[in-house]
Amino acid sequence: MLSKFTVNNFRGFMDEICFDFGAKAYSFNQQIVRNGLVNKAIVYGKNGIGKSNLGEAIFDIIYHLSDNKKFDRYDSITYLNLDSKKKYATFSYEFKFGNDTVYYNYKKANQITLLTEELYFNDELIISVDYTNYKKRYINQKYIKSLNTNIDLKGMSLVKYIYRNADLSELHLLSTIMTFINNMLWFRRLSEGNSYAGYSNTIFNFDNCLAKHNSVHEFQEFLSKYGLEYELLIKEINGINQLFANYRNAEVPFSLVASTGTMTLYLFYVWKLMAFSDVSFVFIDEFDAFLHYEASSELVKILNSNESFQSVLTTHNVTLMNNKTTRPDACYIMTKNRISCLADCTDKEIREAHNLEKMYKNGAFNE
Repeated sequence: MLSKFTVNNFRGFMDEICFDFGAKAYSFNQQIVRNGLVNKAIVYGKNGIGKSNLGEAIFDIIYHLSDNKKFDRYDSITYLNLDSKKKYATFSYEFKFGNDTVYYNYKKANQITLLTEELYFNDELIISVDYTNYKKRYINQKYIKSLNTNIDLKGMSLVKYIYRNADLSELHLLSTIMTFINNMLWFRRLSEGNSYAGYSNTIFNFDNCLAKHNSVHEFQEFLSKYGLEYELLIKEINGINQLFANYRNAEVPFSLVASTGTMTLYLFYVWKLMAFSDVSFVFIDEFDAFLHYEASSELVKILNSNESFQSVLTTHNVTLMNNKTTRPDACYIMTKNRISCLADCTDKEIREAHNLEKMYKNGAFNE
């Protein structure tokens, strides 16, 4: 699990900002906490504060350690903070797996240009490399034996190279962390439709996924829970599966009659169908921008019931800020300079009976 993430000089983050997943000692809703870490986080913040940038920052790691899909935009101009004189961004990850801790730090000049890289297992340095002077590198021979690292990596991360080529019998933590990174998923449904990064490099046809999993009827029942009554069927058009809604007088492609909110539910359902069984970390940006508050609450409950993966949601929907489905240590307020859970934003003791939404609107939390 990701236990702490720190970034500096990336996009809007001129100064260092830290996202700490450490849980507090609350006795309720313990299913959203795992191994002392928040497993289901919700991030609130005003428009333009950097919630989307936070997701991109966390997933920057996939550019050099994963072959999975990258973000649709490549913008070298705004990758570094435009008010800073620094020529690089710094990223720091702390992961916990059982009793083991993995620290991974690096610096980049842009999405693809790695400048430095460090990997620690339980405070023991495993790899340290300066790509501006490759001779300045350290490789712990206790774990990495008989592997030629004195080669031109052609822009590849040394960590990725070792993972692909070394004997991992002594490097089980490297295998663990790389599996975690390769199974990270970011997605959102906004005006551009379905946008995702990580997890896979496949271009998904959602209608085909429904057909492949024989889940059309199940999806129909899923929509019915939100008051959306459709009779759905799959038709093959020019060799491609397509989802249709059946009406009394016609069969119409589902995408033509579904609202933006309904398509948001479709997006969530298909990712649940395809990925929730093996994903490690899910970041859903503006996940309920088009949803009724009752629907967004139900989706949170679905996420909470999947304890096997860690998730982060960004939202403006403060009705989710309640102790029925979440906790004060799992709700985070993001400002320009920090990300703090509600429990750390007040000196008052927060109890299960407290109305978090009301407290927030009344200014009880110091942002």
